[in-house]
Amino acid sequence: MTAFAERICESPDGFDAQRGADVLASVRKAFDEDPGTTHAGKLLDQPRVAAFLTAVFSGSPFLAALSERNPDLLLSCLTEDPDHHLSKAGADLEAGMAEVASESDASALLRGFKKRSALLTALADLGGVWTTAETLTGLSQAADISVQTAVRYLFRKAHEAGKLTSADTDGYFVIAMGKLGALELNYSSDIDLIVFYDPDRAHLTEGVEPSAFFVKLTRDLVRLLQEQTKDGYVYRTDLRLRPDPGATQIALSTDAGLTYYESFGQNWERAALIKARVAAGEAALGEDFLDQLSPFIWRKYLDFAAVADIHAMKRRVHAFKGHGAIAVRGHDIKLGRGGIRDIEFFVQTQQLIAGGRHPELRTRGTLLTLARLAEGGWIESKAAQELSEAYLFLRRVENRTQMIGDQQTHIIPADPQELDRLARLCGFADTDAFGNALTARFECVEGHYGALFEQLPQPPSSVSGLLVGDEVEPDSLSALEELGFENPGAAIEAIKAWQAGRYPATRSAKARERLTEFLPNLLETFSRTAQPDLALSTFDKVMASMPAGLQLFSLLAANPSLLRLVADIMGTAPRLAKILGRRPLLFDAVLDPGFFGDLPTTAELKDVVGSTLALATDYEDALDRARIVGREQSFLIGVRVISGTISAEQAGEAYAALADTLIQALSDRVGAELVMQHGRLPDGMAAVLAMGKLGGEEMTAASDLDLITVYDYAEEDAKSDGARSLSGPQYYTRFTQRLIAALSAQTAEGALYEVDMRLRPSGSQGPVATKLSGFIDYQEHSAWIWEHLALTRARVVSGPATMRDTISATIRDVLTRPRDRAAVAGEVHEMRRKIAAEKGTTDIWDLKQVRGGIVDLEFITQYLQLVNAHERPEVLDHNTEGALSKLAAAGILEPADADLLIPAARLYQSLTQVLRLCLEESFDANHAPRALRDLLARSADMPDFSTLEATLKDTLARVHGAFNRLVS
Repeated sequence: MTAFAERICESPDGFDAQRGADVLASVRKAFDEDPGTTHAGKLLDQPRVAAFLTAVFSGSPFLAALSERNPDLLLSCLTEDPDHHLSKAGADLEAGMAEVASESDASALLRGFKKRSALLTALADLGGVWTTAETLTGLSQAADISVQTAVRYLFRKAHEAGKLTSADTDGYFVIAMGKLGALELNYSSDIDLIVFYDPDRAHLTEGVEPSAFFVKLTRDLVRLLQEQTKDGYVYRTDLRLRPDPGATQIALSTDAGLTYYESFGQNWERAALIKARVAAGEAALGEDFLDQLSPFIWRKYLDFAAVADIHAMKRRVHAFKGHGAIAVRGHDIKLGRGGIRDIEFFVQTQQLIAGGRHPELRTRGTLLTLARLAEGGWIESKAAQELSEAYLFLRRVENRTQMIGDQQTHIIPADPQELDRLARLCGFADTDAFGNALTARFECVEGHYGALFEQLPQPPSSVSGLLVGDEVEPDSLSALEELGFENPGAAIEAIKAWQAGRYPATRSAKARERLTEFLPNLLETFSRTAQPDLALSTFDKVMASMPAGLQLFSLLAANPSLLRLVADIMGTAPRLAKILGRRPLLFDAVLDPGFFGDLPTTAELKDVVGSTLALATDYEDALDRARIVGREQSFLIGVRVISGTISAEQAGEAYAALADTLIQALSDRVGAELVMQHGRLPDGMAAVLAMGKLGGEEMTAASDLDLITVYDYAEEDAKSDGARSLSGPQYYTRFTQRLIAALSAQTAEGALYEVDMRLRPSGSQGPVATKLSGFIDYQEHSAWIWEHLALTRARVVSGPATMRDTISATIRDVLTRPRDRAAVAGEVHEMRRKIAAEKGTTDIWDLKQVRGGIVDLEFITQYLQLVNAHERPEVLDHNTEGALSKLAAAGILEPADADLLIPAARLYQSLTQVLRLCLEESFDANHAPRALRDLLARSADMPDFSTLEATLKDTLARVHGAFNRLVS
């Protein structure tokens, strides 16, 4: 343990040196006159201690007076270990309050503790002994101790008076709100409390009416804490954050509180309750109460109008008392622009949006939440760091503003002398340096806050003329033309349809009001796309198909970055835009921090899908829920592709991982349903084999699933043990048919995937499910060369581990057998001729079928694996690019060919991902949106579309040549 005086590491700049010296001399005299403290004079002779106290006393009249009147407190603060001082003082207070007889004595004890904690925390802050964060915690802990001991004292007195059968605080709890709730109390702060009771748990004596008793006890608590006596006060106490404070008692029953929040709770209350914490009374009861409030505070699917309400609150705060501009003198560091409240709103608004789906964001502390937001990808690490630094700086200034006179002020002094006093107390040599530091922090906070909340730059003011009325102002047409709209008349007609409520999405007055608020920003954002008219007309089609619009409009108004992303989708990806029109709630997925961070892992995907299906009430509900979660995750992958946050290769793997997870989950559901209806087949098991794009992990947004089902069981004549028994082949035929339906059937939520089973043994002529022994026999003795080529992409995605291993081993054995190179090459060329005759094209944008395209590239890769795997089995890989890389590493593919084919695989995959994501029809380069052409170029790392086309033509020709040369 180290004494405070030995840990002083910084000191304020002196403000009034003579005043500071006089106070220090007065304190020294008091020590000298007290026989028990004469040794303290030596402590004050230490240069570091003397300089520190002189500076403190010179800058803070309150701390100077407190030390002069209570030199014993000062001495204990200087000589004890500060990290243990507060808890020790709290324990002494608790012991004293447990025995004190009169309220006046209890009042004196509480006020004595407050003086001690006030002096200790101020000195620890000013001396650099505690960090700002530790100071806030210390101030909060002192308040907690005061409230807790006061509550216990009042319960003890009520028990002694015969009102309670026990002195326990059961049935009563005090919730700390605001900065106390977050353990971030400022130096001279009020404490915000809400008080609840449960009469069924309280130890009330028979005949005592609960409401009257607890209201009186709470009134006594407030008086005990905030009444000004000869010893001062403890804390000013504010109970106005309770439900409907104008019409309710200061203590409410838990039932009344829950009913209020569930039925009438407002958005500002939801934000306030983020920081709610049980501070005194029966902790378990209070925690249970807050747990029951959790669905109110943390909505899984938030009404995004709440965000607009929070923003409106902030605008009202800025409008109050001229807080609209940044300044130094007279600026409110709490409520003013760029101040502490801006940081808190920044944090809380994102918590309201995301906390329902991400429990890790349900934190109270501002700094911790900023860190969590950065960890989850909601904000950049730099923003979290800068806002955290600004928060600590402003809280430090706020505390020292209040230390001067123990006043709850947040105003930077306008008087030059008082401004100088504050600057020096904050450690600055002059007001210019202090003002520059403050301004820099205000501007930093304003910048981050503005990026999240404030409206985008306004378009020309004349655009607002088209927002109301039937007549179109000529200036509106010219303004839209200046924004880049080639057909401003059509744009205005669409906007008038929105404002007239012709679409369900704009029928409500609230929806039209919200749309009107952010319409100028919407138009300007569309103007920044490559084709503003296309973006607006696509958005109009989306609007026409939406059942409601308020949530979407509120969300877009509150999230400028999302608005820009939506504009990109509207101008680039008509297919995605159409999906959004049918399912506007998919926007909620875009707000997931996963969109900005890493792709979900396999375990995370399984957790998301599994937890969603676990909520299903029956089999049909499970199918619907599978479609909802599958659509949401697929949409999220697509938006990542559009935004450039993932590569085409990552997208292919992500789509495949999603399909794998859904196949596994639905296989389990189908199996369980089959057991319910037909019982179990002894030792029966089934596996699903992925082929094609799914097997190669090269899926796109529009890929179907090429699947093979393989099953096995022990007894040849075995039947299932249910009431409606089935033989083995019947059982697994039924399983396969139901799995196909689970994946592809149209339910109320649509379909998940198209399923193709034609790659199974014997193709469409064979049974839909194949017994393991039959699968092995077919692959070893009957399969065609083209089936073995396809087998290079086979991947087992579900089933027991033993069966997976057997199937994988069979595939590897088949693929690594010796091959007649010429015979295989002849088969491949013949297959390619047939495909060209049936589907051949000269359109370079038919990437699959054009010569030198995807078919040729895949045939090269599969052929080279098949004819070389016997001697070099390490070349096997179900992914095209992965196989080419292995072929190159094995020396089978010459460096020049590898340098052609591997980039070609990446190019084809990149272009295919974008085209399948954005379009439902074929791509016509001459009529495609410029934004789509630009996106294709970006995805291929080309400077422009013309360069991309030239590169693609050259690549196709060279791959075609490689096909003829290598497949031989």
